[in-house]
Amino acid sequence: MDRKDCDPVKLENTYQQFSRINGLLSNWNRIYKQKIRPVFSDSNKEYSLLDVGFGGADIPLSISRWAKIDGIKLNITAIETDSRAFEFVNKLPDCDGVTFINCSSSDLVSQHFQYDVVISNHVLHHLNKNETLSILDDAKKLAKSRVIFNDIERSDLGYLLFNILSRPLFWNSFITEDGLTSIKRCYTLSELKKIAPPGWKVERSFPFRLLLMYEKENES
Repeated sequence: MDRKDCDPVKLENTYQQFSRINGLLSNWNRIYKQKIRPVFSDSNKEYSLLDVGFGGADIPLSISRWAKIDGIKLNITAIETDSRAFEFVNKLPDCDGVTFINCSSSDLVSQHFQYDVVISNHVLHHLNKNETLSILDDAKKLAKSRVIFNDIERSDLGYLLFNILSRPLFWNSFITEDGLTSIKRCYTLSELKKIAPPGWKVERSFPFRLLLMYEKENES
């Protein structure tokens, strides 16, 4: 799906199916409850969250919905450098509480924006080492409190299971093909720990997930 000349129907289906696969595997509801919602502890305060690389937009929209259920005043900004994803979200019927912007994290840094929480899903495995360190530095500058990067952990078992189970669930899209490529590109726990800058923490999450996190209170 990264190819500019990819099948537009499969691309559209892929964006639509992101919500299902993220719902099954990415654990954002648990991450929200355990690591995001505690930051929003003052019911009288208005909070902000930035999602870097929103893809099909399902994650920022879900977090916005959960926050509303919890009575949290939350403004979400979701950014994406791929203009095709931006075109996709412009067709979505209900984006209340979420602002989508076609830009990069460095664009926001240059404009001195800050958000209480910065998150990202499935971005790290698309980047080389220098790009990874750059986007982590951007996220650290943009966050007032907490940064959470959620990605796949590379494993032979995960690859095998995804290859078998994804095909009947995600048809006429790039989910299986790109998913298998993504698994090959991802870090193992030890590899991500080696590349993580000082102050960043890596946790393993079920199933076959890695969380790379930063807390502002860790600054010396």
